[in-house]
Amino acid sequence: MAAFDSIVIGAGISGLAAARLLTDAGRRTVVLEARDRIGGRVWTDRSDGRVTDRGASWIHGITDSPVAAAASAFGMRTVEFTVGGYQPDSRPIAHYSPDGRRLSTDEAAAYVADIRAVDAALVPLIAASAPDATYRDVTEAALAAQGWEAERAERVREYLAHRSEEQYGAAIGDLAAHGLDDDQIDGDEVVFPDGYDALATGLARGLDIRLAHVVSRVRWGADGVTVTTDRGAFTSRDVVVTVPVGVLQSASFAIEPPLPEPVAGALGWLRMNAFEKLFLRFPERFWDSDVYAVRQQGPQGRWWHSWYDLTALHGEPTLLTFAAGPAAVATRHEADAEVVASVMAQLRRLYGSDVPDPVAVQRTAWQDDPYARGSYAYMRPGSTTDDHDTLATPVGGVLHLAGEATWTDDPATVTAALCSGHRAAQNVLGTGVPIEQLWRARENLQHN
Repeated sequence: MAAFDSIVIGAGISGLAAARLLTDAGRRTVVLEARDRIGGRVWTDRSDGRVTDRGASWIHGITDSPVAAAASAFGMRTVEFTVGGYQPDSRPIAHYSPDGRRLSTDEAAAYVADIRAVDAALVPLIAASAPDATYRDVTEAALAAQGWEAERAERVREYLAHRSEEQYGAAIGDLAAHGLDDDQIDGDEVVFPDGYDALATGLARGLDIRLAHVVSRVRWGADGVTVTTDRGAFTSRDVVVTVPVGVLQSASFAIEPPLPEPVAGALGWLRMNAFEKLFLRFPERFWDSDVYAVRQQGPQGRWWHSWYDLTALHGEPTLLTFAAGPAAVATRHEADAEVVASVMAQLRRLYGSDVPDPVAVQRTAWQDDPYARGSYAYMRPGSTTDDHDTLATPVGGVLHLAGEATWTDDPATVTAALCSGHRAAQNVLGTGVPIEQLWRARENLQHN
């Protein structure tokens, strides 16, 4: 039985951050990773000669972002793409009406103004909402307060439903009223033409990482921790568990004794979402020029309503769309060809029957990934924003949970993962460590 000072479960960004700081502090630390790669839900696929971020792809706001600072220190190239937060404007967007006509500049401005008016009305309504209120409840109240005729209200209602789906992969009636409280973007958003996985590579250098080690049980107590894997058992003084909420809630991952309150209660209020990406690469660009995104209103956009132009990343005409929330659930078991045909029917409705078929398609399946069980966590009705941080409450002085779901300020992001790993390491060490040490240590290694 291998013995260490600390065990970190999961080689995603959170686990790598924790392990980096623990190792640099002199603790004998091992990272146990079920996959045959590092990065977790940061996954850059290069299997077809292209660079495709199947998991995380954006930094949602680079101002004062530790991920942006780390990316800069690791020499990661970025491309500005400020539309990943489902903004209604901010950057050029081609909006299409329910009958497939592109809105004029004035029509689009009026539509965006309506969204802004409802967003303003939502602030006090969310603050005063009942504990079990849904995002649908508060948005309906905000819409009713406008006194608009039905068609005008319906356009904004659609937008709000799609925002819930694209931001959290959950139907608007399944998301807590305050589930988008953290929906704040400071500064430009950026993506990575060379792949987001360079962040994981930068954090991982020099760490003891055991790939293809599937953890099934974590037993903790006053005398330390024993972690059982399919390749043997490991012991340590303490453990940092960074597996996703979907794994924590599954029967395949046991924590013994069970998590106590308030940690168990906080975990119970979170759910893993349904959110998949679909990349469509074309022989030519047929959509609107000089736009970041294309969006359509109306019933035809129930599933496929938004496409993001990724052409600038690699020079190949590419659209990204999302199967988000109900769409991801409904199409989960459909063949790629069936899903692509459904998407193309909508693009041809907007741009004509002569729109070519894609020359390449990539589609994610995070719902079926046994080591993720979804893309990221969301807050169900009855939860509070504090549940994220409560989930990270140290247990018995030896067990620490970390990951995107355990960070209140910006959950469901790489920033949350990085910051939560930093916090877990500090809790283990019992002392503060500047988060900048995560990338400064890497820079020092490069010069040695």
